[in-house]
Amino acid sequence: MTGIDEVARAAGVSTATVSRALRGLPNVSSGTRARVLDEASRLGYVASPSASSLASGRTRTIGLLTPWVNRWFFANVIDGAERGLRALGYDALLYTFDVRDGHPRRRVDPGVLRRRVDGILVVGLPLADDEVASLLALGTPIVFVGSGPAGQVTVRLDDDATGRRATEHLLGLGHRVVGHITGVPDAFLDWSPPLAREAGYRRALAAAGAEVSDSLVVRGGFDVAGGRASVRELLACRPDVSAVFAASDEMAMGAVLGLGDLGRRVPDDVSVIGVDGHDLGELVGLTTMVQDTYQQGVDAASLLMDLVAGGSPPRVVTFPTELLVRRSTAVPPPRRA
Repeated sequence: MTGIDEVARAAGVSTATVSRALRGLPNVSSGTRARVLDEASRLGYVASPSASSLASGRTRTIGLLTPWVNRWFFANVIDGAERGLRALGYDALLYTFDVRDGHPRRRVDPGVLRRRVDGILVVGLPLADDEVASLLALGTPIVFVGSGPAGQVTVRLDDDATGRRATEHLLGLGHRVVGHITGVPDAFLDWSPPLAREAGYRRALAAAGAEVSDSLVVRGGFDVAGGRASVRELLACRPDVSAVFAASDEMAMGAVLGLGDLGRRVPDDVSVIGVDGHDLGELVGLTTMVQDTYQQGVDAASLLMDLVAGGSPPRVVTFPTELLVRRSTAVPPPRRA
């Protein structure tokens, strides 16, 4: 029976390149891919998932670590990653770690992954330095989605630019007292998206000569309930706020509800903008910074498969966000203009 080594010798490439070419993974030139396919066809080579697993010691399973599966960002990224993995004959082994303000999170135990997975996807899970080190010590390829420590393969947004652009939209409408709803404090690492989005928000305010103050920043829980409670806290402290930038659409939609609780109309009294492009945002006319979460999952799976095959993918893949203006933002009321 023809083996992958024979195809590699005939095509003049490594076995890792043959594996990537036959599975449609990146970092293989079109000419090399065509040559590998031709030689595989000529030699009658057909990759057998079961035989490949036995020969290589691989499990054809990927460990997927995430805080939640029932929130919009995580659900969409996981859907894209799982479909991408399935197309390549891989399964996902899911581990969830509930991250809520005031509740201790179960720590990552690398022992449950040892010899059970060929790679690890970490989706939006804030990890302590020692947890990252323990995962790296496994010697298993890892890709981070949403955020990741320096030097690791990461698929993410330009969160600083996203926060800056969202705030600039509000400033461009004439708002000068802009509040911000960000994430929970215990999720803050130097590589966390909420921290970068807040930095972009503060930079935009400073550049425009608008007020930059801790009294304008409140902590939500990246969900509707957190956004609803935090906007009430914000307005109690700063009733002069005429616009709010929330670091996620779910918190932004909660802010719309909270403003209604206070008798404030959106956008007549207070404008609101979020981040995500949540499917339900259109129902409330939410202005938002749209991101492609599904494709982030697909690309993360592809990068991980490239690592598993011995490739060297780019360290950081940055996805853009696009401003989508709906009816939740408008010029400030005359009394605050």
